[in-house]
Amino acid sequence: MTTEANEQVADSAEHETDLGRDRRAALSSLIFGGLMVVAGPVMIVDARGLPDAGAMGPAVAPLALGVLLGLTGFWLVLRSLRELRSTPAARERTMPGRAALKVGALAGVLVAFALLLPVVGYVVGSAVLFVATALLLGAPHGWRLYACGWSLAALAFVTFDRLIGLTLPTGPWGF
Repeated sequence: MTTEANEQVADSAEHETDLGRDRRAALSSLIFGGLMVVAGPVMIVDARGLPDAGAMGPAVAPLALGVLLGLTGFWLVLRSLRELRSTPAARERTMPGRAALKVGALAGVLVAFALLLPVVGYVVGSAVLFVATALLLGAPHGWRLYACGWSLAALAFVTFDRLIGLTLPTGPWGF
């Protein structure tokens, strides 16, 4: 083979790899957007059950976030579908097994968080959620990851529960 032919083969292989990455990114966005479309209305329904304390009551932030979550999810779904239709090799490829397992594991972590939140409390549940999500997304292992997960959960708890006054589940330890 000539050098020019080798370059064409290499360019073709690189193009195939790029198409595969583009498809995986579009599929991931589609799945995540679908989860957001489902989570937005759930958040709105839950927020409507909070006591009404006027214009700036405890339901204002969750209502706004639920609407934004649903709209952003809907936009992600539409954009992902458009990208999947426009990629020529998109119809020929499927999501790799490892990526599908990661998405499934992330969904499982979210479900476990929702189920365990009333039992273990917000800080412990959120710290586990943050650390598990970071690990699934490829964060390096180490004490910093666990310290950041715990700190982020504690900071969110103090901010929402103590400063803003939104009651979060405390669990058996009081936090």
